Amino acid sequence: MIEYKQTKEFTSEELERLFLSVNWESGRYPEKLVSAMRNSTKVISAWDGDKLVGLIRALDDGNTVAFLHYLLVDPEYQGYHIGDNLMKQIMSFYDDLLYVKVIPSDIKTIPFYERYGFKQYDNYSAMVKKNHF
Repeated sequence: MIEYKQTKEFTSEELERLFLSVNWESGRYPEKLVSAMRNSTKVISAWDGDKLVGLIRALDDGNTVAFLHYLLVDPEYQGYHIGDNLMKQIMSFYDDLLYVKVIPSDIKTIPFYERYGFKQYDNYSAMVKKNHF
């Protein structure tokens, strides 16, 4: 049975394993991820016993906008509605904000976000500057 927790405390090993399970480059920087989670506004995680199997985090200003970042589910656990549950839980915190934004990193995930009312705008796309470490 999957348990959901609101915590910002993770070990570098837990985060490294989860992020690398979905081939995210940030998994190669587990200490940065530990700090990033602590500095996030909201973090909700999914656990199978003591194994971290999913995570979503948000950054927000408390009044106008929230940015959803890092929605990921271990491939072994995909298809069990874990991502759905994480989205429902995080979105419940943002009913009073003007905007909730997400920048899908994979075009295949757009229909997932559309189910939660997100829309694409033709004149808007994310810009990213990647620093190399």
